[in-house]
Amino acid sequence: MSPNSQASPKSPENQARPPASAPRARTAVLFVLLAVPSIAAVWLYRELSILRARRSTEQLAMKGIGQRAEQWTCPMHLQYVLDHQGTCPICGMDLVPQKSLEKTSAPSINMDSGQQKLLGIRVTKVQRAPFGEAIRTTGRIAYDETLVHHVHTKYEAYVEHLFANYVGKAVKKGEPLVSLYSPELYSAEQEYLIAQKASVATVHGGINLVESAREKLLLWNLSPQDIATLERSGRASRTFNLYAPTAGYVIAKTAVHGMRIKPEDSLFDIVDLSRMWVLADVYEYELPRVKLGQSATITLPYWPGRTWQGKTSFVFPSVDPKTRTVRVRIEVDNPQGDLKADMFADVELQVASRDALVIPDDAVIETGRRKLAFVKRADGTLQQREVLTGERSSHLFEVKSGLNEGELVAQGASFLLDSEARLQSGMLDEKPANDLGTSPQPDHSTHMNHDAHTDHSVHKHHEHKGQTP
Repeated sequence: MSPNSQASPKSPENQARPPASAPRARTAVLFVLLAVPSIAAVWLYRELSILRARRSTEQLAMKGIGQRAEQWTCPMHLQYVLDHQGTCPICGMDLVPQKSLEKTSAPSINMDSGQQKLLGIRVTKVQRAPFGEAIRTTGRIAYDETLVHHVHTKYEAYVEHLFANYVGKAVKKGEPLVSLYSPELYSAEQEYLIAQKASVATVHGGINLVESAREKLLLWNLSPQDIATLERSGRASRTFNLYAPTAGYVIAKTAVHGMRIKPEDSLFDIVDLSRMWVLADVYEYELPRVKLGQSATITLPYWPGRTWQGKTSFVFPSVDPKTRTVRVRIEVDNPQGDLKADMFADVELQVASRDALVIPDDAVIETGRRKLAFVKRADGTLQQREVLTGERSSHLFEVKSGLNEGELVAQGASFLLDSEARLQSGMLDEKPANDLGTSPQPDHSTHMNHDAHTDHSVHKHHEHKGQTP
């Protein structure tokens, strides 16, 4: 037997080496020992949470109504509501606990008689009364523009002499205003005299030269009396007079001695004061009661005992943006000329009254979207109620719905009542943002200046953090 064929004895190193699968087995056992308790703990926590939630639900069901969590709101912006304490994103104020979130359609105010008296709150009864009394306002007297006459010529001329030589002069119809010299008119007068002296009745197809020359003078506003004078004298006059077309007063004068005038120049403005206009200012809410042909009474505060009667003839189509009034024109007869332009007058427009349910205007709170009134109940509390109003007359509102005859409503201190109702009930005209399902949008307009100067170096530091230069 060869030495190689004999089995060599095992070395001690080979005898001491463990098998390769032993470390894997130990790792698996260790994983099982650690994972099983963790899984059991997670399962146990989940079961306990489900059990706790179920027990809470059962307790709430036994009570009949769930106890709502405490809510926090902003004292200045009640529409912002959170379920935890914080600050208002609109004004920055700290949120305060909200006493009640139960919204009622008709909140009430608990206020004793002493507090009501201290706030100046009065109580008035809703009643039926004559509604639609006369509209009282002020107006300004102006000229009747339909009775203003502008005096012109139809040819060029020169002013030789003024008869109406100052503004304000009273003139009669047909009275001379000014004496003019016109080369064109002088030539036309000579043509008329030549046609008469020629004693040619008709030439060239039956044209009457005398009548043609006479018609030319009439079209140039030469009066028949001046033409008769021209015929009697047989000589053309160097100057001629311009007469007043109507009786009245000269309110404007541009003619002066020696000036050259053209057809487009207005020499005199004459107005007839037998009828005047009164321009009264009426508020927007009174317009529905203003009608054309309505009777009006005009009085002057510095002339007691005198009245003038007139009728509305026109309502202006625009509103004064400064006073929010509409101008109404009233025509008034002025036979004695007592009414002067630009006088201030008191105007009373007569309106037919009717029976209606009314309340004072300071008993109505206008929120922009609706109108509210506070009704006093039997227990002394003030209940907020929405009302529908109609026309407004003087200090009264016509009530269409929302109030009954005989009920008592609070009058005065409207702002304080509205604020107190909002604080005690937590109700606003607009629904809170939580009820609408959307989060409130903070107003950052007040922080725009701060944002413009914000230091963004911190953000830049975070952006470059971890980057190699």
